[in-house]
Amino acid sequence: MDAKFSPSISLKKPSGNSLLILLTLLLSFLILGFAQLSGQFNHFSRLLLFPLGVSSAASGLFGYFIVPLLRRLKTGQVIQEDGPQTHLTKAGTPTMGGIFFVPVAVIIALIWSNFNPNVIAVSLVTLAYMTIGWVDDWQILRQQSNKGLTPRMKLILQIAIAVGFCLWMFWSQPSSITNVTLAGNLILPLGVFFWGLAAFVLVAESNATNLTDGVDGLAGGTGALAFLGLGILLAATSPELGIFCACLSGGCLGFVLHNRNPAKVFMGDTGSLALGGSLAAVGILSGHLWGLFILSGIFFVESLSVIAQVSYYKATKGPDGKGKRLLKMAPLHHHLELSGWAETQIVGVFYLINAGLVILAFLLS
Repeated sequence: MDAKFSPSISLKKPSGNSLLILLTLLLSFLILGFAQLSGQFNHFSRLLLFPLGVSSAASGLFGYFIVPLLRRLKTGQVIQEDGPQTHLTKAGTPTMGGIFFVPVAVIIALIWSNFNPNVIAVSLVTLAYMTIGWVDDWQILRQQSNKGLTPRMKLILQIAIAVGFCLWMFWSQPSSITNVTLAGNLILPLGVFFWGLAAFVLVAESNATNLTDGVDGLAGGTGALAFLGLGILLAATSPELGIFCACLSGGCLGFVLHNRNPAKVFMGDTGSLALGGSLAAVGILSGHLWGLFILSGIFFVESLSVIAQVSYYKATKGPDGKGKRLLKMAPLHHHLELSGWAETQIVGVFYLINAGLVILAFLLS
């Protein structure tokens, strides 16, 4: 009898340490590879490699002080009972880890860029989304349930920040910002419609990154790769924003040091909302919406899996009020878990896919 394919049998299960090494190597190879292709090794080192290294070291070291503090403050994660049963053992692991690595990365980026106005703007957006996430995490911990801010209130706050950022761009940036460059240098002049798209991207990206945060090391590692990819795209045109991306990428890497399987801390909404809002703000401000879309492929698919699951359930709802499930569980990473994949296998595959998306974004941008 032929055995059914099972990743846990056919693929060696990597450890959290090996995934941290893989992520570090992927980030290093991408920087050095693109530096070699461009023939500007010194430029790439100064713009991306050094800021990433300093930020990762700082956030990693800072975590050794903050994680025990979060544990003493009893900020243990509340695990959903209807989630994967293997996650029940994670209950009590400190959350709100975004509170240490996001500000550290932002501060280093501001200093390294000499407080460039554009970097200040995206930093404020990052910290604003982090604050929404922190309030949500705090409410969850206070109530000891998975109900923090209401979805309506969270959405209102996200939209308010998006509108504020768009208003700042309207008054401070050239009118050409409303032109979106697609593959093959095809320019799409959106005019007034650009502002609606920009606000949507900010809200959607922050929520998409939030949905991806569900497996040890997943959101942090894919975030690090996405930020680095955006930094590579900006190396020639917007060096200050490139530095910002490198610092956020390093911050994510430093966080994964503590979040690798088995995680000692989770980033919570404090970190995941900040990462998504930050990526979107940089992509919009730099005119790299197309590149941002490619680099966010993992986040997009994760979000799409949730939308598809909910839509299919509602469409197949019978007289008893119950519908059918398209996936075993959404988002996609939970479906893979329930299909026999180990957490670390999912994370390793997603890292490799995201590294491929960095290369694809460079080729198509």
